[in-house]
Amino acid sequence: MSRRPAGIGALVALAVFAADQGSKYWVLHVLHLPRRIDVRVMPHLDLTMVWNRGITFGLLTGHGAWDAVILAIVALAIVAALGVWLWRTVMVRHAVAIGAIAGGAVGNVLDRLRYGAVVDFIRVHAFGWSWYVFNLGDAAIVCGVAALVLLGSGRRVDSAER
Repeated sequence: MSRRPAGIGALVALAVFAADQGSKYWVLHVLHLPRRIDVRVMPHLDLTMVWNRGITFGLLTGHGAWDAVILAIVALAIVAALGVWLWRTVMVRHAVAIGAIAGGAVGNVLDRLRYGAVVDFIRVHAFGWSWYVFNLGDAAIVCGVAALVLLGSGRRVDSAER
């Protein structure tokens, strides 16, 4: 069995991580979004500074000093499980999806460890409706999960099982 899909997935994870962290660096240290709070990019797209201390979409936001560390540990355990899944996958499209999820998750873990919260800054809105503020890592996680759901398990079916 070739390890090529795992290598491709690892490259996707690295690319997502780099894009996520690069965009967060730009937002924090070039655009200085924490001082500006909100920047209109297009009629339905803003850059809005949010420090997400909870998990996805701000859920489970606690107030304890250890919350960020505990959430980071849980996320790292999930990333480890994704790594095992990536190593075992035989299909490139599954490896790409898993890599996207892992790269986004690691970017958010680094934020938690560095800042005690995840840097979220992309806000999409239209007609009085507004989505949760998110980052590139979050987008990669959502797209990766959606791809895995659409692709199914990725298990190879031998001709004897058909």
